Amino acid sequence: MSVSDMFKTFLDNLKVDNAVQIGQRYGEITASLNKKFRDTESKEANTLKVGSYGRYTGIKGISDLDMLYIMPKGKWDPYKDGKQSQLLTDTKDAIKARYPKSNVRVDRLVVTVTYTNFHVEVQPVFEEFDDDGNSYFKFPDTSNGGSWKNTKPRQEIRAIKDLNEEKNRNLRLLCKMARAWKNKHGVGMGGLLIDTLAYNFMKTTSYYDDKSYLYFDFLSCDFFKFLSEEQDKEHYKAPGSNQNVKVKKKFQKKAKEAYDLCLKAIEAENTDGVNDKWKKVYGRNFPVNQVVEEAKNQAASGWINTEEFIEDRYPVDIRYNISLDCDVSQNGFRENSLWNILARKLPLQANKTLLFKVVDSDVPKPFTLKWKILNRGAEAERRDQIRGQIEIDAGHKNKKETTLFKGEHMAECYAIKDDVVVAKARIDVPIQ
Repeated sequence: MSVSDMFKTFLDNLKVDNAVQIGQRYGEITASLNKKFRDTESKEANTLKVGSYGRYTGIKGISDLDMLYIMPKGKWDPYKDGKQSQLLTDTKDAIKARYPKSNVRVDRLVVTVTYTNFHVEVQPVFEEFDDDGNSYFKFPDTSNGGSWKNTKPRQEIRAIKDLNEEKNRNLRLLCKMARAWKNKHGVGMGGLLIDTLAYNFMKTTSYYDDKSYLYFDFLSCDFFKFLSEEQDKEHYKAPGSNQNVKVKKKFQKKAKEAYDLCLKAIEAENTDGVNDKWKKVYGRNFPVNQVVEEAKNQAASGWINTEEFIEDRYPVDIRYNISLDCDVSQNGFRENSLWNILARKLPLQANKTLLFKVVDSDVPKPFTLKWKILNRGAEAERRDQIRGQIEIDAGHKNKKETTLFKGEHMAECYAIKDDVVVAKARIDVPIQ
């Protein structure tokens, strides 16, 4: 499989696979609001799809969908003076009246409509125009007594679209690949931040202006190198609107790890293992080498591959951060932190007790935790103890294990909210 074929298949695998359902939900919400505020039944008029879906940079598993409902100008006076909360409540009630069984609630800035595997954040807005005739929107903020703030999504959509066309339509594809990376490695980055960083990178180079999938290995490598070398910032300026885009957590270290993985994958070009190396960067949506996969299956006699994958149970759309630590002990006495042992390159011996635990998280409550413990290597196969099943947390935000035998082992934790994996973290455990 050539580089071009691998990345084309990869991008095909990332396509949003429930666009029809999402479109229907957008239409239903639009119709309910048009009925309330305009006494019409239109499922299309007076709304604007924004966010990753509106910028055409979203991927399969997208769960955080955004839309603006453009209010009639004649409705401004009833809401303009401190009635931001009332506008959101009226928006919620309009949706609830038409769809009483739907889960609809008011948040600080939006009305959230929750469906299975995704939710739509509806923001009622009033359209205004600046002195140059450019459109912007006033939206309600109910915090601190209420205020009106401005947003310019049309300018952001246009900026992404224009640069995408200048770059042989590679910008949006890069945005999609970056989302696959952040979902694979649990990088808590918002969609607009990803698109902004990809936009900024593409502005720094003309090399990919006429390149196709054949060069996406180098595109990946150069992009992650660019991310790894970014200075720490609290926010970036969004393309087109120039509005602040918040950085929740540093991403440079994980970008450097991805860059190193890309280098190894490029070195492995034309070998049987190249697909697996790219999968370490981008996850399960990257295609497998069928010949290698068949050989693995044939070699698996004597042991059963019991590994389960969270992507087979839930959409994965990482938006938050979660951090793990692990206490190492023996005979009931704590000896060290696993991070300290690995950082000092000390050997981790068998017959130790490991207590994996969540030490930090910014996931809004409530959410569910699940764990996966995977054993790998010849000894795990010989013992037929691959494990890898996904298990629910017992309620203590920790998982107790024992180092029984040498090999490469892994603990992964998933935070699931509204039937979507919104954060994940992993610790690799090399037992010698």
